[in-house]
Amino acid sequence: MSRLLAELSGPAAGEALTEDSILVLPLGAIEHHGPHLPLATDALVAEASATAAVQRAADLGLDVWQLPTLSITKSDEHSWAPGTLWLTPETLLSTLVDIGRSITQTKARTLVFLNGHGGNVALGNVALRELRRRFGLRTFFMPAANVPATGGGEGFPEELGLGIHAGYAETSLVMHLRPDLVDESLFARNVPEHIADFTHIGFNGKKVTFGWLSNDFGPSGVVGDPNGASAEAGAKLFAESVNFVVEALQEISRFDYLPR
Repeated sequence: MSRLLAELSGPAAGEALTEDSILVLPLGAIEHHGPHLPLATDALVAEASATAAVQRAADLGLDVWQLPTLSITKSDEHSWAPGTLWLTPETLLSTLVDIGRSITQTKARTLVFLNGHGGNVALGNVALRELRRRFGLRTFFMPAANVPATGGGEGFPEELGLGIHAGYAETSLVMHLRPDLVDESLFARNVPEHIADFTHIGFNGKKVTFGWLSNDFGPSGVVGDPNGASAEAGAKLFAESVNFVVEALQEISRFDYLPR
């Protein structure tokens, strides 16, 4: 049976959704990903991860449903680049809150944002509390894919912990999912090595964050190194990602708050 909620009729959705239902909303982006990847990279990865994980979780007995992907989100770090479509923080927050409000017309009380775009993280976490406070929903936010920065070694480029956009992992994922959309002839390294030796300032878990636009690190808009990316590596990353999402959904199905 399809787990795409939008394929049901209104009455059928009302019957299908219960207090145990988990609704998964993929969050993507339509934004510049260098010259070698499509604008829809983040939306593509988020939706594919959601579809695979939701179906597998349903096969394991979870009452889980996939909502239509929200593809245009907060991508202002790439606003300088042609093709990027982006919402203001205020618009995206209002949109997420409105979606939560809509859900309250059903019996479902659990909403999961499955996020494929780093620019949504801070605002997504704000939305969690807004939806919890305003409507009493159980709300969760988690990544759709495993996209680590590589640290060199045989077959891997050295991204110095700074590969966050259109680098090895993200390129490999798209090569696995939609190889027809990847132009390998345009792979080019662009790693901001001048900040690589900082202890506290940086990406990927560094404690001091900073405001940035993707062309702050060069005109390509890439922050990473796609060289060596492959469909085989992407398949492994995708499988790991789906496994994580399924395990997280299983935990979400058991999660609850203490009675007040």
